[in-house]
Amino acid sequence: MTKPTITAFERSPDGGRGLARDMRVRWALEEVGQAYDVRLVSFTEMKQPAHLALHPFGQIPTYEEGDLALFESGAIILHLAQRHAGLLPDDASARARAVAWMLAAVNTIEPPILDLQVAKFAEGDKSWSAERLPLVLERIRRRLRELSARLGDADWLDGAFSAGDLLMIGVLMRVTSSGLLDAFPNLAAYVARGEARPAFQRAFAAQLAVFTNSLRDEAPRH
Repeated sequence: MTKPTITAFERSPDGGRGLARDMRVRWALEEVGQAYDVRLVSFTEMKQPAHLALHPFGQIPTYEEGDLALFESGAIILHLAQRHAGLLPDDASARARAVAWMLAAVNTIEPPILDLQVAKFAEGDKSWSAERLPLVLERIRRRLRELSARLGDADWLDGAFSAGDLLMIGVLMRVTSSGLLDAFPNLAAYVARGEARPAFQRAFAAQLAVFTNSLRDEAPRH
């Protein structure tokens, strides 16, 4: 198999916290034991024709493997999970449920969480921002209540760890610093279990090294 190449931020705006979506793909690659290369791109390069040919919306990550080029982290992870053992169950029904959880993570849980970032950083100076923000927060809390109720005291969403958990934890990481998970101890513990996995630790260290190196490169030299 050709070693795939993914793209990632040259300097991630999250300060190396692992919130950029290349982290999810790195984690999946580590879970299945697939070596990979990383091509770092700047914000300017992301909008150039070469990158737009890979990702029509000028974002990261992208995934190249021989003649195959993919964009969207969920699609990339589904491809990896279908091609390698370890991220989807063998049983057909359990496999279908794991895919359903993958879609739930990016289609149901993530949108209101991303909306919070918009409300805080893109709309924070609007006259109506103070009225809108509580509505956004309540939408997130409602989804977290529903997810918490479904997870209960289980370790993972549907039996063994799967790509559904990987994507869901990747999404929930976006709110761990906000305090929103404080009301849902089982979800906080769920995220911690994911972050404790050796594959996650390897992926996190790799993406953090990119940020650390970018700081070193930018430091003034005497």
